[in-house]
Amino acid sequence: MPHDLVILGPHAPTGPDSGAALQSAIGDTNAPVPRAAIEALAPNAAIELAQGVTRVRDVVDSPALRSAMTALAQQHGVDAVLVDSARRLTDFKLVAMDMDSTLITIECIDEIADYCGLKAEVSAITEAAMRGEIKDFNESLTRRVALLKGLDASALEKVYDERLQLSPGAQTMLRGVQALGIRTLLVSGGFTFFTDRLKPRLNLDVTRANTLEIVDGKLTGRVLGEIVNAEVKARTVSEVAAQFGATPAQTIVMGDGSNDLQMMAIAGLSVAFRAKPVVREKASVAFNYAGLDGLLSLFRRD
Repeated sequence: MPHDLVILGPHAPTGPDSGAALQSAIGDTNAPVPRAAIEALAPNAAIELAQGVTRVRDVVDSPALRSAMTALAQQHGVDAVLVDSARRLTDFKLVAMDMDSTLITIECIDEIADYCGLKAEVSAITEAAMRGEIKDFNESLTRRVALLKGLDASALEKVYDERLQLSPGAQTMLRGVQALGIRTLLVSGGFTFFTDRLKPRLNLDVTRANTLEIVDGKLTGRVLGEIVNAEVKARTVSEVAAQFGATPAQTIVMGDGSNDLQMMAIAGLSVAFRAKPVVREKASVAFNYAGLDGLLSLFRRD
């Protein structure tokens, strides 16, 4: 099966003259990705340059190529990924995203915990869970939420207003897929307080997350209903895809932690974004440098 090698990242020129700028840059051995470095990966292959993205058409996947791609990416601070040459973005009908550290830059529960002086303790549990060291997500979430007992619920609003930021390229990516008629799902092990606000802000079709119990304006330290763990995330992706007349194979899933692995495994394309090593290893492609809008450049448009 032929593949395209796609090279993208923060060093790629942007703007109306990006194609010409990159054409000039790759001829310069001092550029972030010199042409010689690209040609060494795939001798005699056709190299295309457009909007700050380098595409090498119809390369043959091999362990040697992947090893060379890894070395190039590390040396030049770019993402080098392989995609099916025959695929198009319009082959997909749903984009499903994790929220914390994927669609947004923060872990909401860690920032909430900061308001009761427990960020370090909660963050340690969060990191261990994301790395897959704590296998039971329900347990890790229950432990973290319990530490928030008694916190004034106004802290949630402060986190949303003062600390929550979208990840680089998030809005551009969403507008791009929505313009193609692709539906969107935000499925999170985080909290509905945030997903409910992001849904209208970003014109998302469906959101699902955990509900924090609040009584008399304070967090009780408990989560209401079924916890959105890895299994529930994967089930939600399947259910929402079916709702929109799609199969999981027609879904793109974007995530960063071990709790995303099950839904990524059933997707037609999985994107690891600024992800933990265990997630990068299993994903179809990994964005370590590019923004989420790198998704729009993965596939050919012809």
